[in-house]
Amino acid sequence: MYLKLRNPLIFFDLETTGINISKDKIVEIAAVKILTDGSRIEKVHRVNPEIPIPKEASLIHGIYDEDVKNEPNFKHLAKELAQFFEGSDMAGFNILKFDVPLLVEEFLRAGIDFDLSNKKLLDAQKIFHMMEKRNLTAAYKFYCNKDLQDAHSALADTQATIDVFEEQIRRYENMEVIDLQGKKVGIIENDMGQIHNLTNRRMVDLAGRVVYNDEGEEIFNFGKHKGKKVIDVFNAEPSYYDWMLKSDFSLDTKRKLTQIKLRAFNQG
Repeated sequence: MYLKLRNPLIFFDLETTGINISKDKIVEIAAVKILTDGSRIEKVHRVNPEIPIPKEASLIHGIYDEDVKNEPNFKHLAKELAQFFEGSDMAGFNILKFDVPLLVEEFLRAGIDFDLSNKKLLDAQKIFHMMEKRNLTAAYKFYCNKDLQDAHSALADTQATIDVFEEQIRRYENMEVIDLQGKKVGIIENDMGQIHNLTNRRMVDLAGRVVYNDEGEEIFNFGKHKGKKVIDVFNAEPSYYDWMLKSDFSLDTKRKLTQIKLRAFNQG
């Protein structure tokens, strides 16, 4: 083993009902403990979240209500998991922003004070972003093999973006685009309409408050109604539309919501 460990190190990942740390729940946890001698112990649990799993979440991780209805809830597993994590450092991908906070929240809900003060938290995504830059300068170097002069000058950035975009089309033309679940979502074509549809296929409003689901229906992408069809929410809770129009949402978002509401009224 290449890693030099003073303490056992647990790499873990969560599948959840959503991304709201205060409200969403774990539906699966996988953890691999690497001991200081290099040996490994694996632990995987499906978890009954005791709340419905939104369809949008299930489409991502493939876990549906039926799959976990007979599984234990997190409180039932909490003591065993806390003992497994005891004395170990923790690692994963994007764990600092999501997995660790949600895991701690679940432990607290179960009445366990999961103490992080003596644990080292190691996030592979942080290293990835530190070492492999994802800005225009890096893209220009990667695609065009040139150093970007006068970065952050509007004209230089614009000209560099033209070169990057042209090279992307040249490099990826006719290649399939596969999402993180292995599903084909389209093909890169030298056609601006096709590129638009591919890169913005879920976008309804510019702020991303409303998106399309896989059936092409507008759904909310935030808040208490996240994953629900916009028109269903407006029918069940008419005041929600009024609240959004009076609140600090963008004019574009309010315009799109009004269009959805008027379209449904005309169809009805």
